[in-house]
Amino acid sequence: MKFPVLTVTWGCRTFHRFQQRRVLLAEQRLWRSALICRSSSQLCRDYRSFYITTPIFYANASPHLGHLYSAVIADCLHRWKLLQGFDSRFATGTDEHGLKIQQAAEAAGKDPLTFSTEVSERFKNLFSSCNISFTDYIRTTEQRHRRAVEHFWSVLWNKGLIYKGSYEGWYSTQDESFLTPSQVGDALDPSGTEVKVSLESGHKVEWMKEENYMFRLSAFRSRLHDWLVKNPGAVQPERFQLAVLQWLQEELPDLSVSRQRSRLQWGIPVPGDPEQTVYVWLDALVNYLTVAGYPEGHEQWWHVAHHVIGKDILKFHAIYWPAFLLGVGLPLPQVIHVHSHWTVGGRKMSKSLGNVVDPFEHSRMFTNDGIRYFLLRQGVPDSDCDYTPDKVLKLLNAELADSLGGLLNRCTAPALNPAQVYPAFCSQAFPRDRRSRAVAEDHHMVAAVRSLPTVVEKHYESMHVYKALEAISACVRQTNGFVQRHAPWKLDRRDAKDRRWSDTIIHVSLECLRIYGTLLQPVVPEMSDRLLTRLGVQAHERSWKDLDFLQRYDGTDCPFEGRPLGSDSGLLFSRLESQNADKRNPKKSKKPAHLK
Repeated sequence: MKFPVLTVTWGCRTFHRFQQRRVLLAEQRLWRSALICRSSSQLCRDYRSFYITTPIFYANASPHLGHLYSAVIADCLHRWKLLQGFDSRFATGTDEHGLKIQQAAEAAGKDPLTFSTEVSERFKNLFSSCNISFTDYIRTTEQRHRRAVEHFWSVLWNKGLIYKGSYEGWYSTQDESFLTPSQVGDALDPSGTEVKVSLESGHKVEWMKEENYMFRLSAFRSRLHDWLVKNPGAVQPERFQLAVLQWLQEELPDLSVSRQRSRLQWGIPVPGDPEQTVYVWLDALVNYLTVAGYPEGHEQWWHVAHHVIGKDILKFHAIYWPAFLLGVGLPLPQVIHVHSHWTVGGRKMSKSLGNVVDPFEHSRMFTNDGIRYFLLRQGVPDSDCDYTPDKVLKLLNAELADSLGGLLNRCTAPALNPAQVYPAFCSQAFPRDRRSRAVAEDHHMVAAVRSLPTVVEKHYESMHVYKALEAISACVRQTNGFVQRHAPWKLDRRDAKDRRWSDTIIHVSLECLRIYGTLLQPVVPEMSDRLLTRLGVQAHERSWKDLDFLQRYDGTDCPFEGRPLGSDSGLLFSRLESQNADKRNPKKSKKPAHLK
């Protein structure tokens, strides 16, 4: 982070050295990617590829806020890579097999396919309405997926990694998970009867004994440990990688990977044995390969795979899935991004408590971009976060309506910008190297905005989006302070010096807004589009390579100077009502007539 500051202090030569250093580091990263590709069956065709996935969501009930959160995180990373010029693929979808869905369909009086199709459509509609820009929506009931699962199973079987055995132990239908005795405890059900439950999820478990197919999970313990030790960023944030390493300190028992067909009919039959059904988690995890093109033509995407998951399914993705992949001889995911959960008023969401947040209702209440911004601004991957409508309202009003929206309104208002253009920058009014009307705080703001892309890049890459938004919000406040400090509405535009200074203030502010709008595209795509369109920034001028900030400050030409602004489409973000925010729609306030 020191290089951008030196850029401001020492001038263009240092800036060019910094740019060269960034290019060099980028070339080194690309070279490492090329080396990785050579280890696959063919040379990587496109080292600028990126593949991001959400977990596929279990289609036994309607989506809730946590499902949308996973999708918004993955969508942000996908859009971020597109902004950088990557060829990105983004997959989401639904997991439609298993005993839970079989039982839920029976309770609803429907066949499993009809039931799961209806639920899957609800997920798809939610994601489409919230601008989740997936490139593939996978359903495990699709024929392409069944083919991938059958091939994957056959490879494991032919390598001797699956064998016929007998499983006896605890099983949670709700979690679709096998449990060891140390993972089970005692509890009371609602009627007061003592039952056994999963210590992790709290869901009821039952003792199960049946003849199944077993996967030799125990054979992969040391390899999994070595993978994590040699790749410290394989599971992020770090606390979750440490949790997996802790699990690997214990013995890994072999894993049952099938259920008797008499118990579970709704699933993919085991190849060569119609009396057994493939375990729902083995079935579900293969979806990531299905989308990549498995069993043929998956190399381009699979070597750049990144998963976004909730912390409750960490074991399945960081132990079972890597072991399966090692078994078939495929590369492991580059990164498993883990996020924590949302609570409501400090309590876990629960149907019995009546506090489950309906994402359809709340995205309508706070707008699609509003709910996206809140989830990414307040969501901290390391720890659970709390959701209340009042908290959403206060954040969106403060940062989107007042701070960012107010800045845009001021700088594009006819009173300050009568010509409705990107005004000229006067280097004499705002010189780099001597005192003028510009004060020290103004130069500090320029330095902060100039370094902002580097800061945002670091946090987007590590999935700490909230830190990126925190940095952007801080710069927006600085820019508002810059405008307020110099009060261009008090200047006399009939005076040539005042007019040049006023135009310079607006030019600098619009340049700041352009940077903010470009960097916010992965988070609030609709709002960013309106902002950049209002500034007259064309669609082909909104990528990472277009983030050269305030070029006139460095003595070079600005392509936007003198360009007409885009049409005024109204407020960037309408303020939300302060009372009964959880029941009402956003207030459609009028554009303020005054500027202060």
